[in-house]
Amino acid sequence: MRQLFLAILLLTTLSLTHAEAQNGSQKIESAKIGYITNRLNLTTEQAPQFWAVYSDYNGKKKELNRKIRQLTGENTKQGVIDDKAALSNLKEINAARQSLGELDDQYMSRFLKVITPQQLQELYKAERNFNRMLLEKLNSGQD
Repeated sequence: MRQLFLAILLLTTLSLTHAEAQNGSQKIESAKIGYITNRLNLTTEQAPQFWAVYSDYNGKKKELNRKIRQLTGENTKQGVIDDKAALSNLKEINAARQSLGELDDQYMSRFLKVITPQQLQELYKAERNFNRMLLEKLNSGQD
């Protein structure tokens, strides 16, 4: 009976921790949406179309960045690897980075059907600034 109680307690704690992490991610996403919306001064006509394109773009961008983080993280986890494996890994990292550039090229025309070139340029700045602010906040230990 005691083991069952401990197992339930452990599962509850793990699910609460997972829920808190998801809630934190949702807060960050909401803040990002607000920040970008404010910086771009989207009209009521632009906003729904923009967010549909941006959501698709951002999902693909996150996947590529996750892949790059995994590949760069594998080097440190494996310790010493041979030259052949290192070269293969470097090629995969470069291919993923190149894919990021290609993604920007692909989505530029889609964005420009919805927003102006100035707004697109502001989007790229806003993303960089938001990420910088987020890192500064995390490094300072604030909520």
